[in-house]
Amino acid sequence: MQIEDINFLIIGATKSATTWLQQSLQQDATVCMPDPELHYFSRNYDKGDEWYLSQFDSTGDHRLIGEKSNSYMDTPGVAARIRQAIPGVLLIAQLRNPVDRAYSDYCMLFRRGEVGRDVAQYLDPRRAAGGRFLNGGLYHQQLQPYLDLFPAQQLQVLLYENIRSDPQRQLDAVRSFLKLQSELRIPPVTKKVKDKTDPIVSPGLRQILKPLKPVLAPFRNNFVMQGLRSVIAHETKYSPLEPDLCARMIEFYAPEAERLGKLIKQDLSGWLSQVSAMKAQLRPAS
Repeated sequence: MQIEDINFLIIGATKSATTWLQQSLQQDATVCMPDPELHYFSRNYDKGDEWYLSQFDSTGDHRLIGEKSNSYMDTPGVAARIRQAIPGVLLIAQLRNPVDRAYSDYCMLFRRGEVGRDVAQYLDPRRAAGGRFLNGGLYHQQLQPYLDLFPAQQLQVLLYENIRSDPQRQLDAVRSFLKLQSELRIPPVTKKVKDKTDPIVSPGLRQILKPLKPVLAPFRNNFVMQGLRSVIAHETKYSPLEPDLCARMIEFYAPEAERLGKLIKQDLSGWLSQVSAMKAQLRPAS
């Protein structure tokens, strides 16, 4: 297997159901995708092509080979590396209302105990511009380098919101873009891959138990450990996205969303409405 054999890359965005898309495609026997995000062209480029190619299953009779690494969207220089290594590769970007996406990303890191409860500290453009959460939704800036280097027909841009309205149509669009030969219609993955309502150990307790993680890891599936976890795990209570904070985020993203809409020739005005964005706190983040 050579690096030129890689047919497609799902490049992001984070918290936009790219894992759902990956797992849906993995149900097709003709598609080869490793489970973990390899982040080769972003974080692991120094490991070399041999390491990268070793992550793929070379034993099967696969017509399409690809991988998903959400860091490919927002890491500078990645588009140029991909263009140099795999100029003919197909690129898939699945994007989400940037306000909802930022809040979902915050909730994920809060679950892990990596951020505090003051949501404005991380999402308020007056305080957090340039940080991970807000930068993750600057899609126009992130896609422009790809369109500068690749023909437009090699980039497919999908919207997360269409999964909710018609998931099969979304998946069929991807299958058409990738020119999958199989006539088998694979139903989309219906269970949430990462549901923020799942009970978890509290962030504070997770930090206390962190030094013991290597010791406890081998016993994770032991019925005693599972029983203990069911006692100490609870649904996490998240800080809500207040209307004034939501409004500032909408204002922050409005110019970027307008530029993106023109770039991909889609009307994205519905993204940045107060009603749409406030729904982020009322439904599970994916």
